[in-house]
Amino acid sequence: MCGIVAYIGERAAFPILLEGLKRLEYRGYDSAGISLIDDNLNTFKKKGKVIELEKFEEVHFSKATAGIGHTRWATHGKPDDINAHPHHSGDGRLTLVHNGIIENYTALKEYLVSLGHILKSETDTEVLVHLIEEIQKRKFCDLGTAVRLAMNKIVGAYAIAVMDKNHPDVLIGARKSSPLVIGIGENEYFLASDASPIINHTKKIIYLEDNEIVVLRKEKAVQIFSLENELVDFTIEEVDLKLEEIEKGGFDHFMLKEIFQQHQSIFEAMRGRLNSSEGWVRVGGMEDHMDRIAAAERFILVACGTSWHAGLIAEYLFEELARIPVEVEYASEFRYRNPIITDKDVVIALSQSGETADTLSALQLAKEKGALIYGIVNVVGSSIARITDCGSYIHAGPEIGVASTKAFTSQLVVLTLMALDLANKRGKITNAYFQHLINEFELIPQKVEKVLLQASHIKSIASEIKSASNALYLGRGYNFPIALEGALKLKEISYIHAEGYPAAEMKHGPIALIDMYMPVIVIATNKNAYEKIFSNVQEVKARKGIVIALVSEGDVEIKKIADFTIEIPQTEDPFTPLLSVIPLQLLAYYIAVMRGCNVDQPRNLAKSVTVE
Repeated sequence: MCGIVAYIGERAAFPILLEGLKRLEYRGYDSAGISLIDDNLNTFKKKGKVIELEKFEEVHFSKATAGIGHTRWATHGKPDDINAHPHHSGDGRLTLVHNGIIENYTALKEYLVSLGHILKSETDTEVLVHLIEEIQKRKFCDLGTAVRLAMNKIVGAYAIAVMDKNHPDVLIGARKSSPLVIGIGENEYFLASDASPIINHTKKIIYLEDNEIVVLRKEKAVQIFSLENELVDFTIEEVDLKLEEIEKGGFDHFMLKEIFQQHQSIFEAMRGRLNSSEGWVRVGGMEDHMDRIAAAERFILVACGTSWHAGLIAEYLFEELARIPVEVEYASEFRYRNPIITDKDVVIALSQSGETADTLSALQLAKEKGALIYGIVNVVGSSIARITDCGSYIHAGPEIGVASTKAFTSQLVVLTLMALDLANKRGKITNAYFQHLINEFELIPQKVEKVLLQASHIKSIASEIKSASNALYLGRGYNFPIALEGALKLKEISYIHAEGYPAAEMKHGPIALIDMYMPVIVIATNKNAYEKIFSNVQEVKARKGIVIALVSEGDVEIKKIADFTIEIPQTEDPFTPLLSVIPLQLLAYYIAVMRGCNVDQPRNLAKSVTVE
């Protein structure tokens, strides 16, 4: 869950690497480092944010035109200067950066120590660079061969970039289960964990595949090898990413920008897939496999974190509208519990990055069992997009804030469209009701805009509860998962302990916690359970809890007894999550800012979880 960037070319490497690391910092921000190779190998690394590297002012004047950089999210070893990447070989020739986990590093470390290697850090990464060094010495081979042979001894997930100071014209990259892309410039090459750090220099990229090694030399053709040392064919693609998409654009934080982009990102997720005037919904990813998907005996949705909450809402959507049984699984649990999967199942993976390690592992298992696997991801060319039989991009655009916002709502759009499409094709809803639903769904982007107009009102509510130590979120039906998501957002970025519950479950334990200091956020928009939710609000007020109620426009009864209310436009129940989640995102954001938290880079979290 770290960020890698590397450069070899004719320009000064340091500013390119520093800029790239700043764009990758959402992947990890415990420490950062850069190695430059010219006549010597010089490494500068520091605990803390990438900006700490600017303190090495003398580097700005370096003539080095090759180097590697890294921003770290700690797995093995605490965040400090010693454990920061890059790491060196014992002889000081090799420098290496790594994203992933080497699972058998303990055995490898014992072996290397027995041979006299002295390791200075607590990391698995340093073990890897010493292993490559040992192979070079024993086999008298070049760096690319040593990396390939080392890959055959490694168990785990990794993307690496490595250089040898004795051969400064060569940059080596390799990957297994962690992303790595190659950027192609004019007499220069880049390696990076994703396209964001290199789009200012080139839009031509190659996606390195699992168990592949790339050898880059300036002014020479790219060479990619398999573990069997065979040359591999590759395709150069044009990445569709604009620099302004990964800038804050005048907002104080990426998270706030991404919250306010949602009326547009929701529209983009709908575009070309829905036309109410002509009366159709088409989700392109399903078309070639529609017979099998529509005849499926069961959908299994696998995801982690916020994407798992989207899956829970999809369970309501698919079962109510399309009448297809659904199971929603944590990807991390699915792989290890020996699940029953058949070729009559459709396994749907949800992941913003398309690189989530647990979700990838779950898909590989499902594929082995013969299920059709379907990916719903944001990042074009990501690992999940490539491994699946079919799928849909959510078209949310880059999401830099660690706490997911617009990717979540875009996932919901795609899942809702899939449910509507299947409901219609399976004949599970009437034509009139289908038309009514798509008419209403097409209005969601403009209704989201209306919700966003209440930002200042939500900010004022945030100021009233910013000092709370705990919070409770309650919802029913489609909005129970939104209660979970609202609580997660508050935990992630403000560090306030929060829990989400089905509203009726409050009486089965959580009600014991309610007192005058406890904010209780109640999502009270359900048409078919309004009286029940009204009773829940009364129960909270009877115990002096602070009630913040999300209600539909025109609500009268709950507004009379709640301490604070936030209105969302009227819509059909299946679509309310797309509206009710927006105020909860804003509430968490404003509370976090008022508490002085770093909302874009919350402690201990990383955007793309590429390790299990």
